Order: sequence, then structure tokens, then C-alpha cells
Amino acid sequence: MVVGNETRRMKIVCDNNMPFAREAFGTLGEVRVLDGRQITPADLRDADLLAVRSTCLVNRELLDGAAVRFVGTATIGFDHFDVPYLERRGIRWCCAPGCNANSVAEYVTAALLRLAVRHGFPLAGKTIGVVGVGNVGALVARQAEALGLRVLRNDPPRQRRECGAPGGESAPGPFVPLRAVLAEADVITLHAPLTRAGPDATWHMADGAFFGRMKPGGVFLNTARGAVADTAALLAAVAGGRVAHAVVDTWEGEPVCRRDLLDRVALGTPHIAGHSFEGKALGTVMVYREACRFLGVAPAWSPDRCWPSPRVPAVAADAGGRPDEEVLDGIVRQVYDIEADDRRLRASRGGDARERAAAFDELRRTYPVRREFRFTRVTLRHASPQLLRTIERLGFLV
Repeated sequence: MVVGNETRRMKIVCDNNMPFAREAFGTLGEVRVLDGRQITPADLRDADLLAVRSTCLVNRELLDGAAVRFVGTATIGFDHFDVPYLERRGIRWCCAPGCNANSVAEYVTAALLRLAVRHGFPLAGKTIGVVGVGNVGALVARQAEALGLRVLRNDPPRQRRECGAPGGESAPGPFVPLRAVLAEADVITLHAPLTRAGPDATWHMADGAFFGRMKPGGVFLNTARGAVADTAALLAAVAGGRVAHAVVDTWEGEPVCRRDLLDRVALGTPHIAGHSFEGKALGTVMVYREACRFLGVAPAWSPDRCWPSPRVPAVAADAGGRPDEEVLDGIVRQVYDIEADDRRLRASRGGDARERAAAFDELRRTYPVRREFRFTRVTLRHASPQLLRTIERLGFLV
């Protein structure tokens, strides 16, 4: 379609949780900004483009009868898209791979440091198993190594592509079979997409057998999708001590967050691991540029002049006589306080399921601006060269 030959101004519907959506897509046509979970078929009847995040289910029920020809999600995952339906309809679609990978990696770093300091165990020398080593998992692994953890990587699809191996127990390459990861790792963190079919289906991958194979007393994190972990199995693993500390950002049945699981986890947050300002904004940028490519027009908008000033441009601390992890935790908490997100979610746990779901979505919609580590300069007194290298490897300016 040639935009200049349109007989009417193009109509675009965007999720209200996409930073700069109006500014970006306003260069292409008339923009309506709506709550992603509340978008209806009537909203799309005469819309040409749809840009959403993960709360909008894009399927036959939403799009039958709609004029939509392009759909983009400003998220790395697209399990909320009925891709076969979109392709049968000839509707172009896209996602935003890697847009919030750094945000999730920083969330995992913040969680691990907080647990280590809160519960008095060192991270350096422990082993972490990263299950799913795509854009997100690769950055998580890099930051974990910066913290001194030994990293075991598990990713059967990548293993087959890169090593030509079936993913079995004796497969070669830089990847480790899941059974060995579970047996050896002190920390397990999930970064796999949610899939329900095929040899690498991940729905309820973390089930009773998965937790039964974990090293007892470990740490478990899920920032992937809620249903990658079986909630009942996770509850049993925590109750039985197989999992000593659980960190959950993604929940089965979102936006309803199960209170019994929230009561058991060490840290619980409302699906915001990837919600750094940069992560969300980059998702918008990627979908906007793909929409321009679809329309055959040059992008007319860039976020370069739109970034807000960092909330914490500088941090100064004294490392003298303090464990490195305590120093790192203190620095990270000034930039991103993960416990504040945990407190906000716990404060919303009252009421019935509908009220809790509304509160969960509101926490996401009104999430405060969170800038990434790279916008903060750290000045340390009495710091060892190793500590300064770690701070730099985590992304801070030194």
C-alpha cells in the first residue's frame, strides 16, 4: 500500500503501555491509544495497523471482520499471537526480539544480589543454570559471569542449530543437557519462550519431575512466561525445601496472581522484568520501523531526543571493609530497587480475582520510569580492581 495514495487517513490502534506510540505511529496516520487487554473487534473494524504488548490476545476472535493488515507486538515473545491465523489471513506480523533483554538481565542481577545479601550466601563460586539462551538468556549469562557465577547453558534448539546435535545427554558443544543443569546448578533461571507443541515444548516444562531433579535448597527464577512453570509443582518444591528461594515475575493465569504462590516466593513482581524504560521504548521503535517497512515508507520519527534524564545519574559509595556483593547490592538498589516492586505487588493481593487482576494490570500500566545501569556513573572509594571490573561488566559507567 502506498500511503500517499490513501483515500482516507490511515487508522492505527496502539497499546497504551507502549512509550512514544502516539509520537511514532502518528507519523503514519490517526492513532487511537487503548488499554491492550481491553481492545475489542469494534475498535479494529476500520483500523489498518495494530501495535500491542503481551496483554492483547491477537486471534480470530479479535480480527475477524477487521481491516487490519499489519500487527506488531513490542515484546520479545509472541505467544499471544495466533500466528497460523495471521498468516492464513495474509496479515503481516512482527515482534521485537531482544528489545528488553538487557532489562531482564538487570532484573535477574538485582534479584540475585538482593537474595545473597538478605540470606547471607555468596554468589561467587556458585553455579547458575540458564534455561533458554536467546537474546535474554545470553545477557543473563554474561551478567552472572560478571558476578562470579559458573554458567551452565541449556538450549536444545540452539544446540541443534549450532552443534548439529540432537540435544541428548552426550551432545557436544557449549550447551549442557537439562538433567545435568538441574543436578549441578545452585540457581536455575528460565528464559525460554512459551510453546505447547513440538520437541521443545515448554508449557509446564518446570514440573514436578523438573523440581525433583534440582539440587536441593536452590534458587529458582521465572521471568519467561508464567506457564513455563507448573504453579502446583513450584509450590510443592518451595514447601518441601527443594527450592529455598523463588523469584517469580511471570505468573500462570495472568493478570490474576495466585496469592498462595505470592505468599511463598522470596520476590514477586507483576511481569515487569523487561519494563526498563529503554526496553519498552525499543519495542515501540522496532515495531514502528517494521510497520514503515511494510508500508514502504521511510521512518520519520526517532526517540533520540525523547529520553528522560536518568533518575540516578551518579552513585558514590565506600567499599572499604565490606563484601563485594554487599557493595554491588547497594549500588544496584539505588538504581533499581526490586523489593519496591515486590512490595507494590503484595500490597495489591487483597480482594477477589477480578480486583487482583485489575491491580496487576494497573501496576504494569503505571510502572515508574526505570533506567538501565548504563546511565549511572559509579564512584567508589577503597574498591579493589576486581570490584571495579565487575561494576563495569554489569553495565555501569565507572
